Amino acid sequence: MPRAIPPPRTSPRLLTLLTALVALLGTALVVAPAATADTLLSQGRPVTASSTEGAGTPASAAVDGNNGTRWSSAFGDPQWLQVDLGSATAISQVVLRWEGAYATDFQIRTSNDGSNWTTINTTTGGTGGVQTLNVSGNGRYVRLHTTRRATQWGVSLWEFQVFGPGGTPTPTLPPNVVRVAEFLADCPFSHRLPDDPIIFPGLPGASHMHSFFGNLTTNASSTVQSLLAGRSNCSPSTDLSSYWTPTLYNGTTAVEPSIVTFYYLGEGVRDDVRERIMPLPLGLRIVAGNAKATGPNDPTSTARWSCLHAGQVPPSKDFVTCPAGTQMESYLDFPQCWNGRDLDSADHKSHMAFPVNGDCPSTHPVPVPKLRQVLRYPVSGNPAAFRLASGAGYTMHGDFFNAWPEAEMLRRVNDCIRPKIKCGADGRP
Repeated sequence: MPRAIPPPRTSPRLLTLLTALVALLGTALVVAPAATADTLLSQGRPVTASSTEGAGTPASAAVDGNNGTRWSSAFGDPQWLQVDLGSATAISQVVLRWEGAYATDFQIRTSNDGSNWTTINTTTGGTGGVQTLNVSGNGRYVRLHTTRRATQWGVSLWEFQVFGPGGTPTPTLPPNVVRVAEFLADCPFSHRLPDDPIIFPGLPGASHMHSFFGNLTTNASSTVQSLLAGRSNCSPSTDLSSYWTPTLYNGTTAVEPSIVTFYYLGEGVRDDVRERIMPLPLGLRIVAGNAKATGPNDPTSTARWSCLHAGQVPPSKDFVTCPAGTQMESYLDFPQCWNGRDLDSADHKSHMAFPVNGDCPSTHPVPVPKLRQVLRYPVSGNPAAFRLASGAGYTMHGDFFNAWPEAEMLRRVNDCIRPKIKCGADGRP
């Protein structure tokens, strides 16, 4: 998300940014390797940093292949950005595509264990722009370590690209791997509040009643920082995201789901699109479905209701009659194409889109995992007394506030979604 710039320092900052923009426009979107045999090793790999300026400039943006997103650090020296190549690999070239806030003095370091480092390049008096460094080294981890900034801001990179002659080793898959692009989080009911930190941020009690899952601290004042500082009841507990839906009532009694699973999927797009799926950005907020839907034929109503272990009951956008001994379940898919720029939008939907013909539209070019919300309620029989806090069954909707740690989300995209492997709650096959 762009940084607000105080008026006294606008002119020099804009001049620096324009210089960087000219450099960007004069180059291709993705830098070619040093030689035809070399391979880009770093794109989409797990990445960590000494700091980030904010949720809109995460470390993962420096290895996403998108010259419109960037990593930006806090305002101080030193700083570092580190990519995990997955295994020890020969390294022949590093390309740094700086934003206007660049480093003049820095080192490129490699390590096999993430603790003991070897310096393979030292630069002093650098001038920013696009710097191509021909190096010779070997390691699993490659780190940019900056020691002096050129500006009063932090250091910022559009892209950090590491090339090598050997390419990325093909992973050995475990036996009987299931070829489904999926990872998941099981997040039971946490608490109930008439709050909505996406629709009514900072206004406790302004919403209809919501049932919250995952992060135990969620309330009207929740931010990405407060969620990251909180605790989760999800499996895995590393998922600090918050999920919420309108509370279901049977008459006047609130009914909470007995099973709650959030699936992250690579389905709905072509294989070549799935292979370039990017992690959901930290701080992303999405609302799916429509709390104000006017009827079961309203196209904005996207949730569906069915019965667990009773496939003979046709699914519906409204409540269904489930046989005794079964449970009523709700499915809701979130859009999986991001505009690559905004973590939210005025209607909390237009920064996202659904795929068209197996690909993301040009207005929303970044494919991300599809979030599928599955809730199973311990109710059955005549649904006449059922209602949601938002109204009839066709008003079912879901809210998602992403607080997955970036490295955890990226690992699951790399290991589960892109190679089309079904992973469990631990992010492993």
